[in-house]
Amino acid sequence: MPLPSLGRKKDARHREPAREQQEAAPDHELENYLAALAPEGDVETTGSGRRFGNAQVYQLRLSLTANEQLRELAALHQTSPLALAQEWITQRLAWEAQNQQHGHY
Repeated sequence: MPLPSLGRKKDARHREPAREQQEAAPDHELENYLAALAPEGDVETTGSGRRFGNAQVYQLRLSLTANEQLRELAALHQTSPLALAQEWITQRLAWEAQNQQHGHY
């Protein structure tokens, strides 16, 4: 008695090796596009994130509770959690800079 095929077709084929190699090859067009967006010269980074143009990418881990609060507040303000967090950080940096100028440190 033959075993069931378990969803496989009798004429199923494996990928050809050439196609598999093509898919694994680097995307030079994308690399060239991203290189064109990058600023001229070697910009220093802290190594804590990736560079994209003149922006630095930081990864932020939040507890489940903090993440839920951020999502709820973002929804309340009709924005995304990322946009809200960026806005808060920018406001805090401006506040810190103002306090440094007034000698509160």
